[in-house]
Amino acid sequence: MSIKIVNDIKPEDQEMRAVFAEVMDEMASKDERVIYFDADLMNSISMMGFSKKYPDRTFNCGIQEANMIGTAAGISAVGMIPFVHTFGCFATRRVLDQVFVSAAYAKLNIRIIGSDPGVTAAFNGGTHMPFEDMGLMRGIPEVTVMEPTDTVMLADLLRQTKDMYGVFYIRLSRKKADKVYENGSTFTIGKAITLREGKDVTIIATGIMVAEAMRAAEALQKAGISARVLNIFTLKPLDTEAVVKAAKETGAIVTAENHNIINGLGSAVAEALSENFPVPLERVGIKDLFGEVGSVGFLKKRFQLTAEDIANRAQKAISRK
Repeated sequence: MSIKIVNDIKPEDQEMRAVFAEVMDEMASKDERVIYFDADLMNSISMMGFSKKYPDRTFNCGIQEANMIGTAAGISAVGMIPFVHTFGCFATRRVLDQVFVSAAYAKLNIRIIGSDPGVTAAFNGGTHMPFEDMGLMRGIPEVTVMEPTDTVMLADLLRQTKDMYGVFYIRLSRKKADKVYENGSTFTIGKAITLREGKDVTIIATGIMVAEAMRAAEALQKAGISARVLNIFTLKPLDTEAVVKAAKETGAIVTAENHNIINGLGSAVAEALSENFPVPLERVGIKDLFGEVGSVGFLKKRFQLTAEDIANRAQKAISRK
């Protein structure tokens, strides 16, 4: 792991989907085992160019997500390396049994890309807004669940998983993320990243909430509160060691996720704390609600996912010490 954090967090120049397509092209050009499956959303994830360049290794399964998972799992049994994409709601809710039985239980090898998770589904609304996808995948034995923070992390995780074996769920926004990591940074799957040191409280964040957590820490510093920020991008396996260390050293934890607080990052951290070193915990995330139509900015405020919300929860956690 070699990490450098940007000095100024701001939107990236490239969209996540553009980098996804670039890295897929790079991997396919070097390894003929790389296969791509999609459920009629190739244009949405910028993979039309890939499909033209590698027509024999691209399969548009149509709106038959369950079939797609089964086919991808099957092709992995003959040594191919399948990457599968659809919206996060369809990549988890709609195909849960196929992921469980055809992929995980069968000990096969597949990477599932779920795009537009949580509020990033924006104007597609509640039906397409998965707040439960990581929780569903987290409940299946031996599945690795990840949420890259920006395009630098996304590219590195894709390259790593190509040469790993098992079932992987990677959730990502299609649009521009806030850049947190400098180009060339590399990451260790299953290990948390300390973005900022602090002694009064630890904010543990994932995905689009990492940038919000950093902004919250800045606001807290102005109020005389020292906040540590951890990026836990691997929900499963969770870096329990980092969570417990933060609890012992700061005495209070806040989790921040673009996901239901039930069975997501907040639940995973709560489990780790209760079993190892209980401290006050506050969870920022979706409070067991359905999604709505709106811009990402509007929805962050609607569901209390802003830096201000994180800072308020941090102060509450500290008050409970």
